[in-house]
Amino acid sequence: MMFMKKIIWLPVIVAAVLLAAWSKPLKEMMMPEKTVSKNISFAVYKTNNYTSKVYDDASAKLQVSVVKTRGSKRSIVWQRSYDAKLLKEYPSLENAISQKLVINNVVDSKEQLEVVYTLTYNSKGSVMQLQDEAVISKGAKDGKLFINI
Repeated sequence: MMFMKKIIWLPVIVAAVLLAAWSKPLKEMMMPEKTVSKNISFAVYKTNNYTSKVYDDASAKLQVSVVKTRGSKRSIVWQRSYDAKLLKEYPSLENAISQKLVINNVVDSKEQLEVVYTLTYNSKGSVMQLQDEAVISKGAKDGKLFINI
């Protein structure tokens, strides 16, 4: 009799364990996470005219990446490198190099976008790198970034 009671409880325990293991995937299948699109724009321009002789051989190149983060997981969703140019060849703010992006399928409640850029300056073989980033936070539909050379 005692053996029969244990056998009856065994399927109940197995069912409970399976239900617990499958509850999150089932919930995600039945109620998929809502995604949004986020608009990102940035402008690249010089803040100085760089006409002094000291800048004659000085150049800068730029790399911009959009990174989607979810917890500790990071993935690059867009990336572009701009070739090196002499500093004086970069446009002023009025004629800035501009880029507009739309990043689709962002789970706004769990993910965020980071726009990361690296400026590499070179002057007669001396190299200096500057890195900065802007976070497009939860709830924000648009992000703007101004990159000063």
